[in-house]
Amino acid sequence: MENKKAIKLIEKIVTNLEKSGINTDSLIDNLKELRTFALEEEIPLVVKVLRLTYEHLEENETFLIPIPDDEPIEEGDITNTEAVVDPVESLSYMLSLIKDLKNKMNLSDLKDYRNALNE
Repeated sequence: MENKKAIKLIEKIVTNLEKSGINTDSLIDNLKELRTFALEEEIPLVVKVLRLTYEHLEENETFLIPIPDDEPIEEGDITNTEAVVDPVESLSYMLSLIKDLKNKMNLSDLKDYRNALNE
């Protein structure tokens, strides 16, 4: 994102996550505020991811989406990725992706988050 207020808000959210974990009340309000910046900058992927994220938080009281894997998992591979979900780490990572949308890998990971949140 280009907006300096949006970047500061992301940093504030991440700092709060690291200090006190997922406090859904303030976190959801902050995500909604961040979404308005994404609307102003006309970044549909970020707008959608943020909306899906706060809806997910409202429904689950935590963030249950794992950090996207670097390599796709083969069908024959048996891994227990669900047990490795760290809600704070995953949400912090997702927010850090939004800060640098010029990086193609960040966009790819955001799309993975969008897809996971849609499921």
